[in-house]
Amino acid sequence: MKKLVVLAIAITAMACQQNKIAFVDSVRIMDEYQEKIDVEARFKTRADAMTKKRDSISQAFQMELQQFQSKAQKMSQKNAQEEYAQLQQRGQFVGQQLQQEEQQLQQTSQSEMDTLVRKVKKEIKEYGKANGYTYILGGGDGGSVIYGDDTKDVTDAILKILNDKYEN
Repeated sequence: MKKLVVLAIAITAMACQQNKIAFVDSVRIMDEYQEKIDVEARFKTRADAMTKKRDSISQAFQMELQQFQSKAQKMSQKNAQEEYAQLQQRGQFVGQQLQQEEQQLQQTSQSEMDTLVRKVKKEIKEYGKANGYTYILGGGDGGSVIYGDDTKDVTDAILKILNDKYEN
């Protein structure tokens, strides 16, 4: 019976040694992945342009409103109310259009980020298979690796592959 227990422990120990495990710092990969940096920069440029457009339209609308207020004093109350209602309606329409454009930009940005995350995961899987890993765990802030020996950290290797593929 003792021999059987010792044999079971030995087999379990050998099985554990056959698992090749590494980890990646998921946050660092996304922070240092050049394609992600470029995508964020591109969307920041678009968002900044959208903000300028909104500010410009808002400023023009404010000027139009001030002109209307000056003109309204010389108009009949009925005409002033009608013109003000039209002005308000146009302002709401333009505001809704801008809001739709901003939502579209956010959706497109999220879609591209989701694509990048899938690309990173795919590359990590391919790296793991090519290098004989049983597991590659996600580390970094919010990751599942609380501690890992630095020699098991494959973040740099994955980043190099991702950035090299992106450049080419």
